[in-house]
Amino acid sequence: MISIWKGLNYKREAVAINHSANCILSGPCTLADTDKCNRMCPSYVAMHGYAGDGGRVGAAGLPSEYRHLTVNNSPARTGQAAAYTVVDKYVDTFKTGDRIKSLYLYSAEPGTGKTTTAAALLNEYLTAHYIGCLQRGETPLERPTFFWDVNEFQRDYNAFSRPMVPRETAEPAAARYYRTMRIAESVPFLIADDIGVRDATDAFRADLHSVINRRVVSGLPTIYTSNIPMAEMLRLFDARIADRIRDMCGEVHFVGKSKRGRR
Repeated sequence: MISIWKGLNYKREAVAINHSANCILSGPCTLADTDKCNRMCPSYVAMHGYAGDGGRVGAAGLPSEYRHLTVNNSPARTGQAAAYTVVDKYVDTFKTGDRIKSLYLYSAEPGTGKTTTAAALLNEYLTAHYIGCLQRGETPLERPTFFWDVNEFQRDYNAFSRPMVPRETAEPAAARYYRTMRIAESVPFLIADDIGVRDATDAFRADLHSVINRRVVSGLPTIYTSNIPMAEMLRLFDARIADRIRDMCGEVHFVGKSKRGRR
């Protein structure tokens, strides 16, 4: 079982070249890089599953390329120093017990590291939740975090709501859509990736509004990523929910041009 971090402080050091590189718990775990660090570790299995593609990380719905990211090893860190000053302080709130607010990660350009950073924050929260529960003698939630791909959500909506869609296409899309909506409304920590939906039906916008409204009313933290400023995004919602989002959410600006394909 994972050793509890010393004084609740992360060890933000480079990950060595053994099994610890496959586990998001390697930073705070004092057994990382020892002979006890292997795929049979109960905490590794709890987080990643026996095959490495399940567990709580798998339940969070993170794309595979983001599943081992932390704010320390994030490739976006070098080019976004100002943003990561905010991000580092935000991660500290996961361990202090203070109320966790929401963040709005924005840049006009795609490919500046917003989604990468949001995924790293999801893993940091998941790690803090898991270890915090062990410290308190509680059972960690099976899905304390979720990565909500809003574009994929809209594609599922279109797949079942258009006229003359074959039943074998519409039914699975509708099932995925409403399952995702239920999770997004209530999961303790949500990534809403690419929230700036411009072309959408009123019905889809109403569902989007419903998810955000429930989270704001419940005080659940959300990390939004978008290529449009927060002020423009708030036009998607009515005045009351827009004010709540603005009051409870800090905007973090990502600078520069797209770095996709340069890693």
